[in-house]
Amino acid sequence: MTRLPALLALLCAAPAFAAPESFTLDSRHTFPTFQVHHLGLSMQFGRFNKTTGKIVVDREARSGSIDIAIDPASIDMGIDKWDEAMRGEDWFNVEKFPTMTFKSQKLAFDGDKVTGAEGEFTLLGVTRPLTVKFASFNCIAHPLNKKTVCGGTATAAIKRSEFGLTKSLPGIADDVQLTVPVEAFKD
Repeated sequence: MTRLPALLALLCAAPAFAAPESFTLDSRHTFPTFQVHHLGLSMQFGRFNKTTGKIVVDREARSGSIDIAIDPASIDMGIDKWDEAMRGEDWFNVEKFPTMTFKSQKLAFDGDKVTGAEGEFTLLGVTRPLTVKFASFNCIAHPLNKKTVCGGTATAAIKRSEFGLTKSLPGIADDVQLTVPVEAFKD
């Protein structure tokens, strides 16, 4: 009987079985950006101001999912007339294609940290495989509201012509670098 208290203490100290955790994107801190070479002269940048989605992470099972929707009408190139042109039929055609998405059922891990995801990216109604890498993915207690928040920076590259976005090639390059700072609160 003297072993019972020691056994109970050991069981209480053991890590609990980790279940999948669901997170909702914080749209105030998740802004997909892109950069593309312009006329072989400079790198031009743009971002999308409205993004929603869910991330599910099971650290113990090293699995999870990502389901993100980007509103292409929220494009922000820093110039109102250019933003308007980018929403048109020649570019993001937001009337016909009001959403871009990234969906993944396969997350990559290093220990219990998410390092990437393999999924599908949909742009202009075309869906293609996309591998995303995460830098500095981490979870903390938010300093203001004390809720668990996870985040990192996701990066990927696409060829825009593979999605039918061919306007102004080759003056505006085919290769586009995507960078997405992501923050999400635990549900």
